[in-house]
Amino acid sequence: MTITLTPGKQLGFRRMSDAAGLFKMTAVDQRPPIKGPIAEHHGGEAPWEDVARVKTMLLEALQPSSTAMLLDPHFAIPHGWEVFDPRKGLIVTLEDSLFVETGQGRRSAEIDDWSVGKIKRMGGDAVKVLAWYRPDISEEIAQAQHDFVKRIGQACARFDIPFLFELLVHPIESDAEQTSDYTEMATKHSDHVLKSVEAFAGPDYGVDVFKLESPVPAKGITPGDDAVQALFSELGRAAGRPWVMLSAGADKPDFKTVLDYAYAAGASGYLAGRAIWLDAFRSYPDWEAMGEGLVRDSVPYMDELNLLTDEKATPWHRHDVYGGQGLAFCDPTETFRRSYGDIS
Repeated sequence: MTITLTPGKQLGFRRMSDAAGLFKMTAVDQRPPIKGPIAEHHGGEAPWEDVARVKTMLLEALQPSSTAMLLDPHFAIPHGWEVFDPRKGLIVTLEDSLFVETGQGRRSAEIDDWSVGKIKRMGGDAVKVLAWYRPDISEEIAQAQHDFVKRIGQACARFDIPFLFELLVHPIESDAEQTSDYTEMATKHSDHVLKSVEAFAGPDYGVDVFKLESPVPAKGITPGDDAVQALFSELGRAAGRPWVMLSAGADKPDFKTVLDYAYAAGASGYLAGRAIWLDAFRSYPDWEAMGEGLVRDSVPYMDELNLLTDEKATPWHRHDVYGGQGLAFCDPTETFRRSYGDIS
């Protein structure tokens, strides 16, 4: 299958990436991973101002090293908008961090009073959605997740904005490992990761970029393993379009090794958060120490990731799904204004 990007989607890609077509994107849209420690410190609820201040601090420190920032509409956008650099790509999250846990799968939903249309109207360059999934969940939950993703994909097509889709596997009630945290399963199966990607790779879902977890547990991953490389290569084949890696809370050395495998398999960059800034965030509520940690540790680490990306990642526009011609215009003729559809 070869496709040609529509103008809105192509422009979103170009704004999210650097001049070479590589994604070096930072996520500060996390809600439970940031709210949880803050709430624990306060012995109850996390103050909105503190959560928002953390996100703004992350935004200010890390956006100079990033091609795009992933922000949420609860905290990062309303508090950090004045410091956001408009020269960077703007990715906005749509999924609610709260999900329905059934024991046989997790049901996702959009943030209330938020939509693809609002993200487009506010100037977003892409819509990001995370969905929990694995191939052995109940048919009812699987169908709900498929319907959820398809609905978002259709809306992104309607508003001509890229759909950046994140997948995470999770425990079900029959698993020994049980967690509701936004962390990687230490006991996950590679088949669950690979088959989940395959489940949403069809054209009906409208996914433009996959944001994917490692097909093997990242903790303690070692370089140079041919069997692991084969799994990453299968991950890229299953995606069938540009894809980037997420960090899922991996530590700095492990995530860098994950990226090395991913780039050898054709990934076009990363969209990561906690691997970059979590160590500094652990200094909360010492704001000065947190800022120092971002400068001392996070920014140099991003420099390492960016150098690795420059050396080994595949530019998004060279992907086979575009026939290597992702920068081609959809209709470079006088008929463009007629061929380009209106929002209906």
